[in-house]
Amino acid sequence: MKWSIHQLQKLKHKGLTLDETIDMAGLKEINKEIISVSPVHVQARVDFSSSQIVFHLHVTGSLVLPCSRTLVEVTLPFDIQTTETFLLDEDWLDGDGDFHALEGDTLDLLPILEENILVEIPMQVFAEDVAEDAPSAPSKGQDWQVIEEVEKTEKVDPRLAGLAKFFDKKD
Repeated sequence: MKWSIHQLQKLKHKGLTLDETIDMAGLKEINKEIISVSPVHVQARVDFSSSQIVFHLHVTGSLVLPCSRTLVEVTLPFDIQTTETFLLDEDWLDGDGDFHALEGDTLDLLPILEENILVEIPMQVFAEDVAEDAPSAPSKGQDWQVIEEVEKTEKVDPRLAGLAKFFDKKD
């Protein structure tokens, strides 16, 4: 989803609409909690003016994330409607608007799509229906394990063993 300014100028009079399915597996590298990403469907209408290019985007797909409680895989669908404006002339760029300045002479929509999808991920994801026989969160892993209080026995430091006998003496 990358175009040169020259390509976009040619399409200016014909208009540009997009209806594509994109593989966004790169999101797993950005956010390590993402287990998998479905192919993302992008529909867009592009409006051109002399100083800007406006993309009216509709992005749909789903992410698979771990449940915050049980680590069971949870499918999180997303349906994003957004308008992204790219300025052709940096002189129009001010701090008040939500505009994207072009880097070089190409317009790359992929980082914008990634950002919009990542913003849709909630802080915590919970599985709605957890079956009784579903596996719970793991109780041990590499170099760690959960220890119940009952299992843990208090070991007295051998250097302080003599102090334990101090209070047992009767005067």
